[in-house]
Amino acid sequence: MITAVDLKAEFAKLNMLKGRTPGSSDADRAGAFGRVAPYRDGAIFTAKFSGKSAWERHPQGDEIVHVIDGAATLHLITEEGRQSLTLTAGMLTVVPQNAWHQFEAPDGVCVMTATPQPTEHLRTDVEDPRTIA
Repeated sequence: MITAVDLKAEFAKLNMLKGRTPGSSDADRAGAFGRVAPYRDGAIFTAKFSGKSAWERHPQGDEIVHVIDGAATLHLITEEGRQSLTLTAGMLTVVPQNAWHQFEAPDGVCVMTATPQPTEHLRTDVEDPRTIA
């Protein structure tokens, strides 16, 4: 059966994770992230946080990132090198398959993603994840 998702209601359920770091524990992250619908080989996810995420990448496909509220800088490392995108409410981008990426949102962001699984995370605060991966 096809259903509709009320994104406003889904974001209202989330708690703001303040001061997120790459090493934030699962306990810290509880309540700040949601899985709202299955999608292809992954899902549609929601997140509400301020701070800096862990580096991550998706070896099975591209990820769609849509900023719903607030702003974030999305740092990416692709075959072409390092790039940073400033994303504000209403903007979206596609993160290429296997590209390491990290969010930095000092003032807070609400983001929705269509994320293929599995996701590889690097929970160490480094400038370039390729130096460790």
